[in-house]
Amino acid sequence: MSIIRVENLTHVYSQGTPFEKVAVDNISVEIGRGEILGIIGHTGSGKSTFIQHLNALLKPTSGRVFFDGKDIHASKETARDVRFQVGLVFQYPEYQLFEETVFKDIAFGPKNMGLSEAEIAERVHEAAGFADVPESLLEASPLELSGGQKRRVAIAGVIAMMPQVLILDEPTAGLDPVGRESILQKILDYRRETEGTILLISHSMDDVARLATRLLVFDKGRIAMDGTPAEIFDRAGELKAMGLTVPAATEIALALRRRGVDIPESIYTINYLRKQLVSLREGGGAC
Repeated sequence: MSIIRVENLTHVYSQGTPFEKVAVDNISVEIGRGEILGIIGHTGSGKSTFIQHLNALLKPTSGRVFFDGKDIHASKETARDVRFQVGLVFQYPEYQLFEETVFKDIAFGPKNMGLSEAEIAERVHEAAGFADVPESLLEASPLELSGGQKRRVAIAGVIAMMPQVLILDEPTAGLDPVGRESILQKILDYRRETEGTILLISHSMDDVARLATRLLVFDKGRIAMDGTPAEIFDRAGELKAMGLTVPAATEIALALRRRGVDIPESIYTINYLRKQLVSLREGGGAC
């Protein structure tokens, strides 16, 4: 059963001016409960505009968005409530942090939900702990934090609202390998502990290949592909024609196939590649 349903969504920027641009063009799609949905596409393909419609930050030029069966723009109250249930972590965390202290930033969502001071404090400490934000930073200014720390605080601020849907736009951008691995693990932990729905927007094909159960590929404001990671990365040539890359494991598998190694085309993770190579070696195949 879907938690989000999008019907014929179109968004036009600067409509009626010489700068008019169709960013999202007549998209219809359903997002299932508990799904880990990866969204990929080159810069300007419409994916960021699309996700901002899912929690009513943007209003469609035409079409409708439903959350849990209800049109999110049915009323101002509905749109406001949806923003607590569909949490969005922006690509640049500094756009999301504006309070005097880290504590106040994480508390912003729960406070606007009308929770008591005790409930707010409990959620702040739980969310900070979950996102690995040290207690020692809670009274620090967000402006004093490193890029990785800001990203964790932004994630904690959204998690503190306990949304049913968590949307993360480029959550590992600019992080070192250790920081990236930590953030990805936290995403998986959140999905496991809450059974919530995750939307992951990323230029890292290795990240989405590893985490996602389903992928949407955006191109020119439309959904060009919709399927499992195996189905999508099996179309590597089409992805490259759109200006996209493929996971490192897929590139290696394609290179091996060109050299005559009998290996599946739909390889997209290093673990799967390793298993295929071990199987070939044990079976006496060319490797």
